[in-house]
Amino acid sequence: MRRSRRAIGRQGDCNARLTGGDLDRHCHLQTSEQSLLRHAMERLNLSARAYHRILRVARTIADLDSAANIGAQHLSEAMAYRNLDRPVL
Repeated sequence: MRRSRRAIGRQGDCNARLTGGDLDRHCHLQTSEQSLLRHAMERLNLSARAYHRILRVARTIADLDSAANIGAQHLSEAMAYRNLDRPVL
């Protein structure tokens, strides 16, 4: 519950409801994290929708970690969850 309050206090809504513009404002990434996510997008051929989903999950993971900013470890964990969500062919 406290984590939801953190998100609502920061952006007025929970992380799951952030729009693309909201993600740009509230999920700012440092250069190294931008590079990590860009590389993953290219390597895994991810869509813009997947990009936004990864950012939302990473923001939530950072909140759970009481981190003000999304770090590489938060992005990596979010991407790992994304891979678990993909069907195995």
